[in-house]
Amino acid sequence: MKLIAIGDNVVDYYQDQRMMYPGGNALNVAVAAKRSGAESCAYLGITGDDAAASHVIECMRLEGIDASRIRRTYGPNGEAVVTLNEEGDRIFVGTNRGIRMPSLLQLKLTEDDLAYAEEYDLIHTSVNSDIEHELARLSARRPVAFDFSTRKKWDEAYLRQVCPHLTYAFFSGSDMGDSEIAELTAFVHELGVKVVGVTRGADPARFSEAGVLYAQEPMPVRIVDTMGAGDSFIGGFLASYHGKGDMREALAAAAQAAATTCGHFGAFGYGTKK
Repeated sequence: MKLIAIGDNVVDYYQDQRMMYPGGNALNVAVAAKRSGAESCAYLGITGDDAAASHVIECMRLEGIDASRIRRTYGPNGEAVVTLNEEGDRIFVGTNRGIRMPSLLQLKLTEDDLAYAEEYDLIHTSVNSDIEHELARLSARRPVAFDFSTRKKWDEAYLRQVCPHLTYAFFSGSDMGDSEIAELTAFVHELGVKVVGVTRGADPARFSEAGVLYAQEPMPVRIVDTMGAGDSFIGGFLASYHGKGDMREALAAAAQAAATTCGHFGAFGYGTKK
């Protein structure tokens, strides 16, 4: 299975450590999928031209992620400011969104970009990637997976706009009860999505494959940092499921990928002093 992730990248700056780590949902999923056995993975998005951007690009190289079609612009890369609580849960305390290049520019795909994406089996993107305007063109070429994050990021109108273009839809639902998850899952299926997944932190993930329900307990792990665990779950799931179609095997692989991520700082490591 080959996956291309399109959209967001950042550095996560840990104030207490004065360290920055590469991240961003799209990039995290590409790395997690590659580490979970995907044949090849690529990332397409916008970076700045500062030291943070250079670090992100170098980490892609080290992970074997094809970054040949990124746009590198003049200005600061995206940065999220992070702190950790006593349980290792990451807490976002700020961003540079108002000045960073990726948030000031809109990614517009060329015909060459679309042809490049067709070299991969699956496209992943997210609510943080600002490419809703490209979903119709992307989904006409390859299946699309989309991370909606928490319900602060979406509403019914947004689901109606995005879901008809998707094969996979993922949600963060630690604050959602069973009835809310069931209602959301049914609605997203009605909009044409085959697989709907809701991760819930320390609680079992809830997935539905065309209405057939599954649950996956988290793997036991000593938590160091939860940054990127949900993204790793998605990457691990897609790397397994899109190639084999075995839901239980894919969920186990996803849980293992998430557990591994919780065992180190940053979404996939590579901390460096800012």
